[in-house]
Amino acid sequence: MPISTIAAVCRCSSNAAHLQEEETRRRSRQNRRCATGEDAQPLYTLVDAFNSFDRFGKVAEYGKPLQVAPGIRATFFDAGHILGSASILLEIDEGAGTRTILFSGDIGNAGRPMLRPPSTPEQAEFIVMESTYGDRLHRSISDSVDELYTAIADTFARGGNVIIPTFALERAQEILFFLHRGIASNRFQPSTQVFLDSPMAISATEIFEHHPECFEPSVAQLFAEGKDPLQLPGLHLARDAADSIAINRVSGGVIVMAGSGMCTGGRVRHHLKHNLWRKESAVIFVGFAGGGTLARQIIDGAKHVRLFGEDIPVRARIHTINGFSAHADQGELVAWHDRIGGSKATFLVHGEEKAMKELTLRLPNQRVEMPRLHDRFDL
Repeated sequence: MPISTIAAVCRCSSNAAHLQEEETRRRSRQNRRCATGEDAQPLYTLVDAFNSFDRFGKVAEYGKPLQVAPGIRATFFDAGHILGSASILLEIDEGAGTRTILFSGDIGNAGRPMLRPPSTPEQAEFIVMESTYGDRLHRSISDSVDELYTAIADTFARGGNVIIPTFALERAQEILFFLHRGIASNRFQPSTQVFLDSPMAISATEIFEHHPECFEPSVAQLFAEGKDPLQLPGLHLARDAADSIAINRVSGGVIVMAGSGMCTGGRVRHHLKHNLWRKESAVIFVGFAGGGTLARQIIDGAKHVRLFGEDIPVRARIHTINGFSAHADQGELVAWHDRIGGSKATFLVHGEEKAMKELTLRLPNQRVEMPRLHDRFDL
C-alpha cells in the first residue's frame, strides 16, 4: 500500500474519531441541560485512532486465503460496496472437518458505474448477511442521475444553493463522478462551483485516486489517460472550519456536499441551518436515512427541525434519490445469495425488522434467522 494511501487512511480514521468526540460533547451538553447527569462516551477517540496506526500488519488480497490463526483461514471477496469493501469467508477446522461461514459485510449495488460488482465464493455452509434494503428495489441509476441533474438545474434557476448530505466514503466520490459527467455532457457549465466540505471525504477521495485498479475497466481507463473523473474545474476542498464557514456567505448557485449523510453530526448541519428555511434552495438526499435521524425527519416531511438550539422552518425543496445507494436492493441481495451453494442457514443482520422479514420471504427452502442481542446459535 503506498505511503500516501496509508496517510489518507490515517486521516479518515482520525477524522471519524474527531466527529465522534464532537457529537458526544454535544450530547453531554444536552444531557446536562436536561439534568440527566449522564455524559455520553464516544465509541473511540482520537487517541484510540492514533494508537491503531502502528497495528497495520498483514495485507489481504481478494480471493487469496489468509492464515488468521492455527486452523482458521479467511478469504476476502470484493463486496462492491465501497472501495476495498469485502465479504469474508472463514474456514474453521473443527475435529476432522471444516466449517465455512461467510460474512457478507455490506453488499454493493451492482448497477453503479464506478466500482466492480460484488463477487462471492462458490460454497458456504452458513451465511451472515446484511439486509438493509431487503424490502425494496432501487430506482435505476440512469433515472436517478437524471433526477439529480434536474434538481440541481431547477435550484440554480431559482437562485438557491444545493445541499447534499454526503457519506464521506463512496457516496461523495460517486456524486463527484456524476457531476463530472454532467459537465462533460453539457448539463452544467464548467464553471459550476462545487464545495466538498468534509475533511474525511477529501481524504477518502485521495484514496480512490490512488486505486483505479479497483474500478470498472472504463473508469480505470480514464485514470490511465490522465482524465481524473473525480476532479471538476470548480471544485473547492474545504478542510478547515474557516473554509466551511465561508461557504455560507454564498447566497446561491453552488453545490455543497458535506457530512454526515444522515445529518446526525458534522458540517452539513450548519449548511442546513443556513438553507433549509430558504424556498429557493434544495436539499438532496442520496443515501439511506435511519429512523430517528435528522435526515429521516426532513424526508418524512417535518415542517420545523431543531438545529443548534433553534427551530428552523423547512421551506427548501426536498429531494430523495435512492438509486445512488451503495447497498444492494432486494433483488440483488437475493441474486447474491443464490450464487452461493451448500448453505445450511442464513442469519440476517444490519437491517430494520421490516426489511429482514421481507427478505426472509425471498429466501425459500432455507433456514433463516434474525438474531437479536445476546442470541447464541450452535453451528
